[in-house]
Amino acid sequence: MILFVEEFPAVVPYRAEEITIPADVTPERVPTHIANVICIVYSVNNKNYLCSPFTVCVCLRVPLILVGNKSDLVEHSSMETVLPIMNKYTEIETCVECSAKNLKNISELFYYAQKAVLHPTGPLYCPEKKEMRSACVRALARIFKVSDLDNDGILNDHELTFFQRTCFNTPLAPQALEDVKNVVRKNLTDGVRDNGLTLKGFLFLHTLFIQRGRHETTWAVLRRFGYDDDLELHQDYLFPLLKIPPDCTTELNHNAYLFLQSVFDKHDKDRDYALSPEELMDLFDVFPYVPWGLDVNSTVCTNDQGWITYQGYLSQWTLTTYLDVQRCLEYLGYLGYSIIAEQESQASAIAVTRDKKHDLQKKQTQRNVFRCHVFGITGSGKTGFLQGFLGRNLVVKEHKSYYAISTAHVYGQEKYLLLHEIFPDFDFLSETELSCDIVCLIYDVSNPCSFEYCAQIFKQYFMDSKTPCMLIAAKSDLPETKQQYCMTPLEFCRKHKMPPPQSYTCNTAVAPSKDIFIKLTTMAVYPHITHADLKSSTFWLRASVGATVCAMLGFAMYRALLRPR
Repeated sequence: MILFVEEFPAVVPYRAEEITIPADVTPERVPTHIANVICIVYSVNNKNYLCSPFTVCVCLRVPLILVGNKSDLVEHSSMETVLPIMNKYTEIETCVECSAKNLKNISELFYYAQKAVLHPTGPLYCPEKKEMRSACVRALARIFKVSDLDNDGILNDHELTFFQRTCFNTPLAPQALEDVKNVVRKNLTDGVRDNGLTLKGFLFLHTLFIQRGRHETTWAVLRRFGYDDDLELHQDYLFPLLKIPPDCTTELNHNAYLFLQSVFDKHDKDRDYALSPEELMDLFDVFPYVPWGLDVNSTVCTNDQGWITYQGYLSQWTLTTYLDVQRCLEYLGYLGYSIIAEQESQASAIAVTRDKKHDLQKKQTQRNVFRCHVFGITGSGKTGFLQGFLGRNLVVKEHKSYYAISTAHVYGQEKYLLLHEIFPDFDFLSETELSCDIVCLIYDVSNPCSFEYCAQIFKQYFMDSKTPCMLIAAKSDLPETKQQYCMTPLEFCRKHKMPPPQSYTCNTAVAPSKDIFIKLTTMAVYPHITHADLKSSTFWLRASVGATVCAMLGFAMYRALLRPR
């Protein structure tokens, strides 16, 4: 009350009304609610100050300010007595001596109270050890890693300038940049390397800021990179609002792919277009956990050493975006997408496609990811089919995946085809298991009981739907056996106006053919194409030629992107 009325009442009310200090009278230009911080007032002329109420307050997990009132009545300071208490209780932000009667230090008191809320010391620094707390170090280490755009272990002048502009919206003058590095050089032998700031130097600077009472500098950096008051990434930062209407899918847009390409390039140190286990773990260093499981190597393309290739890396991101967009937003948040790409949030990386019904009506689509559900009894060859899409033959992977995703080219356009192996439970198929762009029914040509399952699945779930279906005669390298069904697979396809059964085997000395996957993708992209078109050799020839040309151009463009580095 004294702060507002600037009077000293003879009778002080036992309890004041709730007070909020308006923004225009505070140094930080932020409204201050008195309940956000506790001011423990003691009388400096009373030797019994700081008694029992103090112990209760330190348990409330609210910043505390010690206020030594009635300083006008004494000529000495109480600081010598207060300092040991401040060292004991880290919840105490500071101590201010004031006089309510002559208004001495009253404004300063509320300034420090506000600062204690906005820029608390406790989460950042341990006064006993005179060092930053481990949570603060972890947060700043991640910020350093994200800001190190070329991943060379130092922040060069370009990266420091970008960092300064990102956090404080102002450039750092060249002389100021040198002054900062000189301060670090004088105090640390390994704080500056190759004229750039190392992680140790970066952490030293923030320790210095905190020790000199400039907590707001460190807090500005932490909050810009998504951290809350507990030094955890804020939920609003990790999971920005993204509205997805029913029957719409989620994909990464062009800017997101460019960002992810730069992240790959940043960590592909040996320039072999693949991420070794060490390079992959270095990429995941900014995550609180390893985001990809061991089954990822069975889900996307890898090189001969089993390392995720550039194509496999982008495919895995595409898969995550399609199946679990919230998880994708979280991952992009850890990588600092909104900061590095200078976007409002990770939501700007996501393209929400229109309802598939509109695509069918207009007979065209702008989607780039298409889902194919793969049905077949156990042992029919589904796993081999998925792995064949990734360029593998009969080699068995230790960690099985029910997904496989890679690219296929349709009329010169690169599309992602997502294969999902459905567990053969004929009694019930969920809405999710039925919702896809194309259905793949696989039977084993050497097993006489294999085709019947495919026929039943089709007749029960897909015969009256608009979802295109294709029958795959798997294990075509084995002798074909007559199927125990009322009609042959070819007759079945003719009756239901499906393409004829497509022969497939992954039992080859080289990588299996990808022609069948181009056909599947084409049918998914153009679900309205007629049965006559599907039988036309010219139709598939045009698609195959476009695929070959696009694949060659895509790889050449990626190499060109890497060259200027």
